[in-house]
Amino acid sequence: MDINDTSTFQPVVADVLAISGGRAGSVVATVVALAGAVVGGVAVVRSIGRRGPDRGPGDRIGSGLAAVVLGLSGAVLGVVLAATADGDVGSGNGRGGAFVAVVLGLIGVALGGVARTRTRGVA
Repeated sequence: MDINDTSTFQPVVADVLAISGGRAGSVVATVVALAGAVVGGVAVVRSIGRRGPDRGPGDRIGSGLAAVVLGLSGAVLGVVLAATADGDVGSGNGRGGAFVAVVLGLIGVALGGVARTRTRGVA
C-alpha cells in the first residue's frame, strides 16, 4: 500500500461546519441543562429576596422543581451522549458538549434543590 493512497483512509473527525448527530444531541442536552440552571438561579434569587410579583410559595416550589427536572434531564442526556460518542473531545462528535451539559445539569439540580429547601423553610 502506498503511503499517499488515501482511498481507504476514513477520518474520524467531523467537518468543522457540519452538524452531526452527536453535535446536535449535545446542543440539545446543553440547552436543556442551561435552562435548568437559569430557572434554578431565578428560583434561588426569588426565594431569597422576593423579587418580582409574589405569586405564593407554590410558584417558587414549582420553579425549583422545574430546575431540578430540567437539570437532571440535561445531565442524563449528556451522560448518554458522552458514553455513545465515537471520538474524543475535539473530534466533532459531541463529547465536549456532552460534558458541558452534565456540568450545567448538575448546577441546575443543585440550584433547584436550594430553592426548594429555602421555600419550604427547612434550610
